[in-house]
Amino acid sequence: MEFNAPSVNLAAILPVFIIASWGIGLMVLDMLIKHDRKQWTAWFSIVGLLLAGAQTIGMWGYTGGTFTPAGGYPMVLADGYVHFLNLLFIATGILGILISLSYLGKTEIVERAEYYMLILFSISGMMLMGAANDLMLIFIALELLSIPLYILSAMARPNAESEEAGMKYFLLGAFSSGFLVFGLALLYGATGSTALPVVAQNFSASDPIALAGLAMSLVGLGFKVGVVPFHMWTPDVYEGAPTAVTAFMSVGAKIGGFAALLRIFLGNLPPEAAEIWVPAVAFIAAITMVLGNVVALAQSNIKRILAYSSIAHGGYILMAVAAGPASGQGVSAALYYMLAYLFTNMGAFAIIIMVERPGNQGVQIDDYKGLAKNNLGYALLLTYFLLSLTGMPLTGGFLGKFFVFKAAIDAGLIWLAVIGALTSVVSAYYYLRVVFYMFMYEGHEGVLESRAPLAWTVGIATAATIVLGLFPAPWLEFASQTLTQTLPALVAGG
Repeated sequence: MEFNAPSVNLAAILPVFIIASWGIGLMVLDMLIKHDRKQWTAWFSIVGLLLAGAQTIGMWGYTGGTFTPAGGYPMVLADGYVHFLNLLFIATGILGILISLSYLGKTEIVERAEYYMLILFSISGMMLMGAANDLMLIFIALELLSIPLYILSAMARPNAESEEAGMKYFLLGAFSSGFLVFGLALLYGATGSTALPVVAQNFSASDPIALAGLAMSLVGLGFKVGVVPFHMWTPDVYEGAPTAVTAFMSVGAKIGGFAALLRIFLGNLPPEAAEIWVPAVAFIAAITMVLGNVVALAQSNIKRILAYSSIAHGGYILMAVAAGPASGQGVSAALYYMLAYLFTNMGAFAIIIMVERPGNQGVQIDDYKGLAKNNLGYALLLTYFLLSLTGMPLTGGFLGKFFVFKAAIDAGLIWLAVIGALTSVVSAYYYLRVVFYMFMYEGHEGVLESRAPLAWTVGIATAATIVLGLFPAPWLEFASQTLTQTLPALVAGG
């Protein structure tokens, strides 16, 4: 039996290759360099991410693929959609490492070099999630994304809450991976191929096996983005994991999951299938927004508040997914929303880390009482980030929600947009409650310890949130241009 090796075009996968190989190289260096302070690993990791970012920018406009079997389709794509997402993942990694530098320095967690290597490996998995053009690669990329996060969540040992968070995340993640791989297997059985273009060609909306495979795939990806009813892990893991890890996973894992979700549902399913999956996705988006925002009202731990907030924001992005087949603005709105969410959430978590104290102290809302008295600047910035998460004007979060609601209305999902608007009003209560505590109470004493990497993170996040809120046109156009090279079903929708 003759074996034909797939053709390989290294240029198409160079940013992912840089980050993954950089992480492996750092593992070797760490064994050779005996030094108690592991911060050098963090700075080297940032250098690797910057190199991958420069390569991604240099590839802008390039369209291609790699690992292409004879007469088949490439398993990995490089197009505008991939380049845009890669820049988001790289920005998430840089900000996540900057936050971690300060967080590990002020807590009792032992600073290990592998912490930063795991971040690099997880980012390489996120990048492959958006670039995957094959069912098998989607599963491999999801595991590459997830396994480092399982370890990072338990990195604060012997803290029992951190170990519990890592175990819960691992067990539930493995369970959801089983759903995903079974769903992908059913899609393969129904369509005869693992290549997404062939799946799109052979998918039949009347085939129960294909529909079952699609539903189980949605379960697996729904777990990763934390939407209802696959959200059970989110509050406990966000609370128990080291706060710097929580910040990183709250953005990176969510964007990675949606990267694959958009590629499958909007780029590689026939239009007739939308009549089946759009109502289901719209319903999940609605209950996600309602549950996430309503349950957050009862929380007193700031990390659990942002956990349920993250669930709710997954519902808003999912609204754009549901709007995609009937609105040409669905995916560009989702990409813009994720861009704004990245900087807003990272900025909020950076200030939360400033307030947090060793021993998992300083994470209750009561700890924010009177914060503005001695830390007015950071109290105002945290207020701005919370207003952006709420969706107030002059913030990136406001325009993110505006574009998502507009896409839903254009797609005829007016009821879903109304639910989104009403739940945004509900979210204002628990976000502004933190603001009320900071400015209207006495209690917090002393000035926040602002290490340079945290201050840089807050500055970058603030500037980006302001720019996205005041000058949306170039960034929305930037997001829209990513769809013109591939994802033809999406472009055809508008």
